[in-house]
Amino acid sequence: MFTGIIKDIGKVVSMRPQGAGYRMAVETGSAAFKDLIIDESVSISGACQTVVAVKGHIFEVDTVEETLKKSTLGTYTAGTPVNLERALRPLDRMGGHIVQGHVDCTGTVVSIDKKSASWIYRVAFDTAFEPFIVAAGSIAVDGISLTVADVSGTMFSLSIIPFTFRNTTFYEREAGDKVNLEFDVLAKYIQKQLRQSHTAAAKPEMTEAWLRGLGY
Repeated sequence: MFTGIIKDIGKVVSMRPQGAGYRMAVETGSAAFKDLIIDESVSISGACQTVVAVKGHIFEVDTVEETLKKSTLGTYTAGTPVNLERALRPLDRMGGHIVQGHVDCTGTVVSIDKKSASWIYRVAFDTAFEPFIVAAGSIAVDGISLTVADVSGTMFSLSIIPFTFRNTTFYEREAGDKVNLEFDVLAKYIQKQLRQSHTAAAKPEMTEAWLRGLGY
């Protein structure tokens, strides 16, 4: 589990084909990753990946078909900057929100407006995920925990402060770019409970009279 607070901007060193997936090598110079070990989970621009090798400042992960299908990782090449976060420890402060690193889909940056002290990003997303996003709610974009400023249909906006702009890959985003989206897991559970409650309410109560009506 992660919180969406990015600890470093790493750099993809290589993407070696491996079956239908890739062996991705990522370089990080941050002291926060100096004791990274094999089998540890790392969020790479929002996608939870398992470390399979560590060589100095470079670690490797195996990126499989399911991840490639739902995220932007398959488009990466040597030199691509990526947001990095290590898994949450029980004693860490939760500065963001609960982020699983399970990318739901990709969104598209529609526009970027520079304000005097911030940037407004508008992102379009798949209509299937509309129930899971609300204004002032949480969302992870490329692994970054952010607050939704506004939602209109299948587009939401984000207000990006200078610190986030400088210390994540937002600084290189342009209109038309794809981004990894993970919607709030709490919203997903609530939506499931509501669907199940609605289905249960629609079913007739099994009484003796109801059974007689069916011929029993």
